[in-house]
Amino acid sequence: MTMNAIEVRDLTRRFGGFVAVDRVTFEVREGEIFGFLGSNGAGKSTTIRMLCGLLKPTSGTARVGGVDVGRDPEAVKQRIGYMSQKFSLYEALTIDQNIEFFSGLYGLDRRTGRDRRAFVLKMAGLEGREHTLAGDLPGGWRQRLALGCAILHQPPVLFLDEPTGGVDPLSRREFWTLIEAMAASGVTVLVTTHYLDEAEHCHRLAILHAGRLAAIGSITELREVFADRPIVEVQSTDPVALMNALADHPDVEKTSVFGTAVHAVLKRETDVRRFIAGLGDGLTASPVAPSLEDVFLDVVEQAQSPEPKA
Repeated sequence: MTMNAIEVRDLTRRFGGFVAVDRVTFEVREGEIFGFLGSNGAGKSTTIRMLCGLLKPTSGTARVGGVDVGRDPEAVKQRIGYMSQKFSLYEALTIDQNIEFFSGLYGLDRRTGRDRRAFVLKMAGLEGREHTLAGDLPGGWRQRLALGCAILHQPPVLFLDEPTGGVDPLSRREFWTLIEAMAASGVTVLVTTHYLDEAEHCHRLAILHAGRLAAIGSITELREVFADRPIVEVQSTDPVALMNALADHPDVEKTSVFGTAVHAVLKRETDVRRFIAGLGDGLTASPVAPSLEDVFLDVVEQAQSPEPKA
């Protein structure tokens, strides 16, 4: 039976009169890749810092690896790996010196440290570059080294806070291959991101908005928000003009631009074929499954609305 690696109940953090995280509740199973999706200021990083024992919660409880974060933050730190959104290693030290420093920080004995050093170098693709200064590495290689140092002590739970910010697309893809391999080996990964393509790699997602949990579930479950509101994609040479025109259509709830196309969310009970036939000549349209971007925009819009939709 799969156990929970992280359990959070009504977790709250206030800074004076500002509520950064507001009564957030969720669970993460062992070996799961769990994503926090949200815009800047949504509360993602603050939540992670509390779960890592770096920031004391104002109220609520959190257990990570079976340890109560509020009661024993130091014990939590021994059970986790943490990688911040900024490069967290020492740029003036070489790759080898960084690995050696963190091996000592985690209390690894000489033999274990040697074995883990070999693992990190191979995992990160840095074999033969041991004497290169960390500050001289390209962004993607830096992040691999940071990830390797975060898991030197083989933690069962890994926190990644915007780990691929400023990294090129190819390096991001390779980084996620490493994350998926770790999850397959049983490591629990909680990752924050604002890249929707990265969020697709997560087993489940929590969408945060203004410090609150706006939605949670697998991508399939989150798409159910459109279960009775079909989406039609309409191609156009002028998508902005088309979006504005469709916004006034009686069958359209809302519109958004997707590249050279427009996604029109239709109102409940709308006949999709009739709607498409009524668009007239010169426009190509077809029903589409909701994208994660459609879901994210809809969830945030509903979270902002003073009166949620029935």
